Amino acid sequence: MEGDTALWQTARDRFCDRLISVDMDNRISERIEELRRQLEYHNHRYYVDNAPEITDFEFDALMRELQDLEAEHPEFADSNSPSVRVGSDLSAEFVTVKHRFPMRSLGNTYSLDELHEFIDRIEREAGPTEYVCELKFDGTAISLTYEHGGLLRAVTRGDGTQGDDVTANVRTVRSVPLRLQGGGWPDYFEIRGEILMPYASFDRLNAEREAAGDALFANPRNAAAGTLKQQSSAVVARRGLDCTLYQVAGENLPFASHWESLEKARQWGFKVSEHMRICRSVQEIDAFIHYWDTARRELPFPTDGAVIKVNDFAARRRLGFTAKAPKWAVAYKFKAEQALTRLVSVDFQVGRTGAITPVANLEPVLLAGTTVKRATLHNAEQMALLDIRPNDWVYVEKGGEIIPKITGVELSQRPADSEPFRYIDACPECGTPLVRYEGEAKHYCPNQSGCRPQILGRIVHFIRRKAMNIEGLGEETVELLYENGLLHDIADLYDLQAPQLACLPRLGGKSAENIIRSIHRSTEAPFDRVLFGLGIRFVGETTAKYLADHFRSLDAVMNASREALVEADEVGEKIADSIRDYFADATNLQIIERLRKAGLRFEAEERERVSDVLQGKSFVISGRFINHSRDELKSLIELHGGRNLAAVSGSVDYLVAGENMGPAKLKKAEKLGIRIISERDFEAMLGERIRTPEAAPAELSEPKRQSEQGTLF
Repeated sequence: MEGDTALWQTARDRFCDRLISVDMDNRISERIEELRRQLEYHNHRYYVDNAPEITDFEFDALMRELQDLEAEHPEFADSNSPSVRVGSDLSAEFVTVKHRFPMRSLGNTYSLDELHEFIDRIEREAGPTEYVCELKFDGTAISLTYEHGGLLRAVTRGDGTQGDDVTANVRTVRSVPLRLQGGGWPDYFEIRGEILMPYASFDRLNAEREAAGDALFANPRNAAAGTLKQQSSAVVARRGLDCTLYQVAGENLPFASHWESLEKARQWGFKVSEHMRICRSVQEIDAFIHYWDTARRELPFPTDGAVIKVNDFAARRRLGFTAKAPKWAVAYKFKAEQALTRLVSVDFQVGRTGAITPVANLEPVLLAGTTVKRATLHNAEQMALLDIRPNDWVYVEKGGEIIPKITGVELSQRPADSEPFRYIDACPECGTPLVRYEGEAKHYCPNQSGCRPQILGRIVHFIRRKAMNIEGLGEETVELLYENGLLHDIADLYDLQAPQLACLPRLGGKSAENIIRSIHRSTEAPFDRVLFGLGIRFVGETTAKYLADHFRSLDAVMNASREALVEADEVGEKIADSIRDYFADATNLQIIERLRKAGLRFEAEERERVSDVLQGKSFVISGRFINHSRDELKSLIELHGGRNLAAVSGSVDYLVAGENMGPAKLKKAEKLGIRIISERDFEAMLGERIRTPEAAPAELSEPKRQSEQGTLF
């Protein structure tokens, strides 16, 4: 009996312990959820509403409590917890993800007359129309996918049909809701917007980089794009990105208009611009543009235009799309802003080919929202044309709102004793006398094997994606390896060992191993990419492909005469001479033999042609496309017997025109009478042959199956 009692008491104690444990777990789980709710609320009040209710100290105390509880109880982990906003130092490689709804680009104009023609066409086709006018944010496009009210995925625009999964980095952006507020949202939908770097974050970041001796970002757009692709989300978290959303995408969305969808998005916790307006006439649209062309300079973030969209979704469906862009929206780009400042001095930069580029150092001046201290002067001819002189007061513009350039001199401010500028005659890096080749505007340093910027530039060119595609090595890492005596030329890459890299600053064991693996993988790159990666002057990606197709091996290219080289497509006398000069250099020949021993591919693989439907036809590909990347289109042309040409000329049969193609190329094609076709026209030429061996039918036809309401730019 006593034994039974003892057993009963033991069982009772265990049962009570379990009850206490379950109760404790419930309390911890409830506290974690309560902390998460509070932090999300206060985060939204601070970063979206700009109306904080608690101090930073109080917010940090709540965050520390949450982090401690999550660390002690990993069973309650949640990928959308507010604690993920601090980021992680773990390296993350980006996976390519296909967009469920294509991310189209917009047509754009700098002309009010063209904008008015756009409005007239809309009114003729759709009748009296209501428009939503918005600011055009100058950042990097992003698509956020939400499922069951939580952030599922964040993907960059990429080529419009697929982009990089940057979810871990976007979770650190404080204005992106990890869980939605309120209710009534679709169970699955996407929302598009722009990842921005506010001016305050940009100035702080560049100040930190300048103090560390790192290269500065040219503008907030580049800084935002570069930050979003950082391998460490902890770095992203520290850089102060922002996100503004402007378009909801999905199937069977419960909205009748664009305005309604964004108002709902605002209620769900998304940061939607407070500056958008409904306009019902050309006059109201013009007034919106005129106001913001000036007022944008007071904004804390970069903008470069206005976007005008048809508001009504039913009208949008009637208007439809062109092959390149929606017919119901257009971007009006503000004209480049100009500023007057003093030229302090001129530096001379050396590129990987030895080309010398003069760069003006300016007295700092505010231009299009950023402080400009430097501007390109292009070459000696451009400097002579401007008659630019030391201490001149010069006009600076941002070409396309990106790259500062000097456009003129204020002669009324020039001192009477001013003297013409004397262009340098020796390399600023190695002291070698400069040369100027016939027909070239730039001067060059001929010391290819002994000039530091040329050496570094050639290595960076060799590792880039369209050449050997060696991941984990950027410009800063290449420079680090060079300074530590591990890299002197491209062949040295294949002698590197992981332990050599692991002990260097900013690397470590895992990064070192990843770099070495990527270097070994690069030996599988096809011959044309190896040829392009060598960095032969004037031999671009397309020319390298033609040389590879024509000669089939590097030995054949090396031994070809000038006359034989010119027989290859896209190779003129200037390119032939450059190729001959490259292979006449003993140092280059030594590097090539070391690359051969490392196992790089010096012969072209035989490619089985799919058909001859494009036999005898020459194509130039330009712009962005919806269903294919430019590389895919070029591959299709070659698989079906056609030829790819790099430039518009009389020998071109077709120009396949995508969105955002250069106007000069289009104008030249029209002048030469070249037939200009769309991506859809090109697909029609191939008919049923459109499928490549690597692409499944569902993948190629997917973009065409999207609902019009869910298909975006």
